[in-house]
Amino acid sequence: MNPWYEELFHNYGETYDKEPFTAGTLQECEFIDRELGRDTSKRILDIGCGTGRHALELAKRGYQVTGADLSTDQLKRAQQKAEESGVSVTFMRADARSLPYEGEFDAVLIICEGAFPLMETDRENFAILKQARKALAKGGKLILTTLNGLYPIHQWASHMNPDAGILVIGEDHRFDLMSFREYSRMEISDDDGRIRTLDCSERYYLPAEMTWMLSSLGFSSIEIMGCDIGAWERGVPLTPRHFEMLVVAQLAPDSSSSMNA
Repeated sequence: MNPWYEELFHNYGETYDKEPFTAGTLQECEFIDRELGRDTSKRILDIGCGTGRHALELAKRGYQVTGADLSTDQLKRAQQKAEESGVSVTFMRADARSLPYEGEFDAVLIICEGAFPLMETDRENFAILKQARKALAKGGKLILTTLNGLYPIHQWASHMNPDAGILVIGEDHRFDLMSFREYSRMEISDDDGRIRTLDCSERYYLPAEMTWMLSSLGFSSIEIMGCDIGAWERGVPLTPRHFEMLVVAQLAPDSSSSMNA
């Protein structure tokens, strides 16, 4: 059986595009556009691009965008949308843990838990960051959103099991304080209205962990901010109320593509 994050996106493209969080796409792309200085000569890689909501909007603004995703169904939906809108994006099926790029992009996006941090192990999640780093050219920028480890401690502290180091939120929902993983059972309806049940595991990260991982990969500038859907702004302090953190990390102009981490 495929991992839950592969099963989730099977026959789910149209349903995905109706999810509430997709309403933030335009503002989030405006933030990305500003971060890139509105320089449409910059090349962008969107890892975990899904149905291409960010990739397509950025391409409409004139950027050269490549979207990579593990889900054939999501990519099929992305390509359909590109053809309908007359926008050119290079979409390809690829595993974020092993990408064929080295120093080719001025910006890499990993947005809305696009691959990172859905993997089964910390090593695999870190591999995604390594691949993003490898794909960047000198002076390139990584823009990433991921689950904020401060959030479950604040949100679910009253559910603490003092004997097990686990926050028991419900019968099929728990958070492990040793691994910072949330385990939950989710019911979803696919594009044909069929209900599927998935056992999910997602890794929340603390700000210090993100800083350590990215600095070990050679990023010279790492900024971590709080963010809400469709409300990305610089200068927003990350707090325990934020479900996600927004990370903007940049390589030095004289950095090389080789890594020792």
